[in-house]
Amino acid sequence: MKALRWHGKERVSIDKVPLPAITEPKDVIVRITGTTVCGSDLHLYHGEILQLKDGDIFGHEFMGIVDEVGPEVTKVKKGDRVVASFQIACGECKMCKEGLTSMCDTTNSSTVQEKMYGRKLAGIFGYSHFTGGYAGGQAEYARVPFGDANLLKIPDHVPDEKALYLSDIVPTSYHAVKCADGKEGSIVGIWGLGPIGLLAARWAQLEGAKRVIGIDNVKERIDLAKEKLGIDIINFDEVKDVVDEIHKFEPQGVDCAIDAAGFRYAKSIADKVQRAIGLETDTSETVNEILRSTRKFGTISLIADYAATTNKFLIGALMEKGIILRGAGQCPVQMYWHGLLKKIQDGVDEFAELYNAFDKKQYGIMKTFIETRFSTPPTAGTSQTPSLKAGNF
Repeated sequence: MKALRWHGKERVSIDKVPLPAITEPKDVIVRITGTTVCGSDLHLYHGEILQLKDGDIFGHEFMGIVDEVGPEVTKVKKGDRVVASFQIACGECKMCKEGLTSMCDTTNSSTVQEKMYGRKLAGIFGYSHFTGGYAGGQAEYARVPFGDANLLKIPDHVPDEKALYLSDIVPTSYHAVKCADGKEGSIVGIWGLGPIGLLAARWAQLEGAKRVIGIDNVKERIDLAKEKLGIDIINFDEVKDVVDEIHKFEPQGVDCAIDAAGFRYAKSIADKVQRAIGLETDTSETVNEILRSTRKFGTISLIADYAATTNKFLIGALMEKGIILRGAGQCPVQMYWHGLLKKIQDGVDEFAELYNAFDKKQYGIMKTFIETRFSTPPTAGTSQTPSLKAGNF
């Protein structure tokens, strides 16, 4: 089959590789009909994630048709149309039974992660050996371990262009709002208006937020947030101090904040240099700004990627202001799957414009539906990018 593989920093190619096979009784082989390239994949592309190996197959979001099942698989069968969770759960350990599937105790073999974090977290498709070394879905076929736990059957009337995003982005953005304690009457600040940030803004609105303030510097994203969501905007390139601007909107600060920006976005020369020479892997600039912008006894949700160590973290503000700084972790997708699928089935169309923007790769958003030779014809109303049409895989 064809698959996209990593061969070193900023070097990827579509290669011919062996087809995956059933190796465990609970495995499922999926024939891929849709996958994505997203902002998280850029961390891999730039070699910023630990334990990447030459030949690793990328792709943590994918869907398709069940092609083969192991003898102990009971919930899906050959021919079923399914979407895969980006994180891999066994469904049987203590964490999985509590619904915290992204913290599965058994699906990640990385001793490096265990040493760094104290405990290993769940495996992730196509995201280096730091997360288990699983081949991803930017390919024609994928092996899904523990298929009953990690695959969701999709009703026929739900199009691929919506079902695919149940793999990660829709539940992850929803999870970000829940971890921030976003609720009716809240003032919510969102740093980063990429796919996660924009969807989180809409979820916050649907949860009854009184006001949503978005912080970014990409004009197209800002314009989309204004036009389609109607949220307040701060362009950090156009203001002297984001915290001062937040306090102009809300003198007490935001009730809850979401960091959807991540460790790569250092602003100061000092942090850029420290990252470049390895004195820190992650910058604390955004988190510090959020700590100063959040009201006393407010809540901060970290949904953006942070990997290891940072310097000059404003720990005093965290303690003295009584702020809850919550690592959202990788989203426990299975916890939200059925409720979010129901919202789609019931005709919740609030995300239609954003889906369309992701599909068109407009507004500076790095999220695209990629077809394979097994994909069905595009759903009416979605646009096509010629270079990504069926045939590349």
